[in-house]
Amino acid sequence: MLIIRKAEEKDIPRILDLLSQILEVHAVIRPDLFISGTRKYTEEELREILKDENRPIFVAENEESEIPGYCFCIVHEYEKGNTTRDSKSLYIDDLCVDEQFRHQHVGKVLCDYVIAYARKIGCYDVTLNVWDGNDPALAFYRRMGFGVRKTVMEKIL
Repeated sequence: MLIIRKAEEKDIPRILDLLSQILEVHAVIRPDLFISGTRKYTEEELREILKDENRPIFVAENEESEIPGYCFCIVHEYEKGNTTRDSKSLYIDDLCVDEQFRHQHVGKVLCDYVIAYARKIGCYDVTLNVWDGNDPALAFYRRMGFGVRKTVMEKIL
C-alpha cells in the first residue's frame, strides 16, 4: 500500500538519490545535453522548492517507510492575452520511480494523485515534457491518458 504526501526536508536525501537516477536516464538518451553524474537540483535548491506552495513535490511512501518515487510539480497561472484565455495549469516537472520499484504501479499512483490534486486546485490541465527516445515514459504517459499538445523540434548545429 502506498501513500502519497507532500515531501518534507527529511526526504531530501532520498529525493537526491532519485534525481541522480533520472538524470542518468536522460544522459543516456541525450549525452549532448545532460552530464552524467549530476542532478537537476542541489540540496539547497530542494529546501527552497519545499517552501514554495506553487512547486509541490509529492512522494510515494510504502509500508516500510521507503520512498520509491516522487513527482515534482509547478502550478502556472496564465492571464488572458490577445489570443488566449485565463487558465491555471499543473506542470509535471519531474516524475521518477526507483528502478527497483518499477512495474509496481508506483508511477500510476503518483500520477493519479497529481491529476486529482490539479482538479482540486482548479487547474484546466496537467502538462509535462518527455524527451524523444524515452519510450518507456512516453508509453506510460499515454496509458495515463496524456496526449500530444505540441511538438518541439530542433536542428542541432
